[in-house]
Amino acid sequence: MGEERLDRRLSAILAADIAGYSALMGTDEARTIRDLKEHQAIVLPMVCEFGGRVIDTAGDGLLAEFPSVVKAVTCAVAIQSRMKERNAAIEPERRMQYRIGINIGDVVHDEARIYGDGVNVAARLESLAAPGGICLSRQAQEQVDGKLPLSYRDLGPQTLKNISKPVQVFAVEVEANAEFDPKTTKQQIRYCRTPDGVRLAYSKVGQGPPLIKTANWMNHLELDWEGSVISHLFVALARNRALVRYDARGNGLSDWDVETVSLDAWVSDLETVLDAAGVDRAPLFGMSQGCAISVAFAVRHPGRVSHLILYGGFARGAYRRAKDEAELQKAKALATLIRTGWGDDSPVYRQLFSSLFMPGGTAEQLQKFAERQRKTTSPECAYRYFETTRDLDVTDLLPKVKVPTLVMHVRGDQVQPFEAGRELASGIPGARFVALPGQNHIPLEQDPTSARILEEIDIFLKAY
Repeated sequence: MGEERLDRRLSAILAADIAGYSALMGTDEARTIRDLKEHQAIVLPMVCEFGGRVIDTAGDGLLAEFPSVVKAVTCAVAIQSRMKERNAAIEPERRMQYRIGINIGDVVHDEARIYGDGVNVAARLESLAAPGGICLSRQAQEQVDGKLPLSYRDLGPQTLKNISKPVQVFAVEVEANAEFDPKTTKQQIRYCRTPDGVRLAYSKVGQGPPLIKTANWMNHLELDWEGSVISHLFVALARNRALVRYDARGNGLSDWDVETVSLDAWVSDLETVLDAAGVDRAPLFGMSQGCAISVAFAVRHPGRVSHLILYGGFARGAYRRAKDEAELQKAKALATLIRTGWGDDSPVYRQLFSSLFMPGGTAEQLQKFAERQRKTTSPECAYRYFETTRDLDVTDLLPKVKVPTLVMHVRGDQVQPFEAGRELASGIPGARFVALPGQNHIPLEQDPTSARILEEIDIFLKAY
């Protein structure tokens, strides 16, 4: 018998889907289907206008083939532009945004279908794109670079599901959510009460899938959104997500005078906030000691956590990981300084404290940081919180984490040493560890590390 001949050709493949489609269906199935059909009536003919051929439109997906990458990318940009126009007249929570991936590769034709890694890579690239965004493989980007008036951001080599070799990915610089303006976007601050009677303040801002920022030491909902050294990070996270934050007991707008400060209380507080915010399941983003709280919550409530994102954290607090008595006393000395000098205007105190948390900060940032201390909590609350976090130990919980986990840590971090981050990542099965350059425990706006943190979060959430 002769070997069956396959019809192969080199094609540019465009794969697309609607970001957050399942959530839209869960809210209003009839309207979601109606809106999708109306959008498709505009989008599908555009494929033909740019010389492409629609292969499949199953569910919210779109698979199309083009004779050239230039035509595929031009079509993708036109689709995103048209969708932006259409979304302008729709309430934000009901807007549909395409994520588009484009690849060039050898594909096999079988009547009306196409197969092969060229198709599979395009589909995986789609999952990396931001809502309203476009991602290209290196091979596709090389075909259009210099031929279209576009700029590209190199996302580096990415490991894609069921693809044997890493693929270098480029994001087309399309503004995914230009209508989001942090100066005019107001966060909704609300209150809930814990089982032991503590009033917690929480906020929700932005549109899209939920992301929960686990509370940590020195949080203040208003200051941290409107003008603190960390505001830029939260604004960026809320651009395409519904960002939920809350002030821990003893901090910010939550009750300061509390009886209990413990890991169990913090885990229970997180559950209270999720219930109050109406979030059943979402990624948790923990910073510093918020990482240990996130780990404990993920183990105790695995059905409510989809991902763990851990930055600058630890499994064992400073008291638990001290190698000798001298190191332990050094750690305790800082706690005593906090109790006696919290919020003090003394330049000596500010210099010591800021040199630990953000040695690369400007004079203005250091001043904001000092002001934040005074407004966030009292010296006694700060001391109690600090003492409790330094005595935490969740190492026994790490092997029990069952969700995809991203751990990031700055190499020169002097608040939580780099080895603490590596220990945290090594204890969690399958965790991805990203070592970041720099010294600042708090990621500052001018730090290249800040952009890297946001990029890693985007890639991680889209890959799983």
